[in-house]
Amino acid sequence: MKQLLWAERRKLRHSKIVWIAVFAVVMIAVIVFAEGQFVFKGSRYIDGAGWFMTAAQSLATFFVLPAVIALLGSYMICREEQEDTLKSLRLVPVDEAKLTVVKMIVAMVFSILIYLLLFVITFAVEAIMHFGTLSIQTVWGFLFTYFVNGIGVFLAISPIVALVARIKKGYWLALVFTEIYSFAGLFASMSETLKTVYPITAVFQLSGYYEATIGNKAASLVILIVCMVLAVLILNGLSRKNKKSIY
Repeated sequence: MKQLLWAERRKLRHSKIVWIAVFAVVMIAVIVFAEGQFVFKGSRYIDGAGWFMTAAQSLATFFVLPAVIALLGSYMICREEQEDTLKSLRLVPVDEAKLTVVKMIVAMVFSILIYLLLFVITFAVEAIMHFGTLSIQTVWGFLFTYFVNGIGVFLAISPIVALVARIKKGYWLALVFTEIYSFAGLFASMSETLKTVYPITAVFQLSGYYEATIGNKAASLVILIVCMVLAVLILNGLSRKNKKSIY
């Protein structure tokens, strides 16, 4: 397992998608900072301590990062077949099920790191502008929120990653599907019920971005677990399909 993780990490070092993700994070920070220059009741949004770290989460999650994470996850799973290296892998003793699990683990770690990168950028700006106002408790609260968002968003989009890998129609399709899926979260957020059960907004319920009762958080957690189980079932079917194709 360790060797597979090492191999996937090495592959990602040469992937342009990683740099696309980093660029996307930087652009999110720039756009939100620009929005913060608007004046409301005599002061700019950005002048409020914590506003930047709060606003960046919603823009990133509803419009950009889930699609980028899904793109990378499906790319990692589909690349061997699309680059015609899957046949070579079958000649060596590599467990395809373990390989798929490793790819999903790497994709989840990538999701967490991308959200933490956004946290670092937004926190740096907040520290420069509001150093004397931010408390350690507030910063740790935001760090926890971003960390949970990284895990939760991956779980929410994992069925799409698995489905694209199953139908084998190209990993860019995952970006399109996930963009629609995450954007729909804007409309789901307008309903208290949908906010809890729609996977993208369920992430916000669980991370503390939205105020939620313990019952709502528990329901949101169940929804994300269901997403993960669904992804596992789809990928399990993919592994069986690949084994049959060998014979």
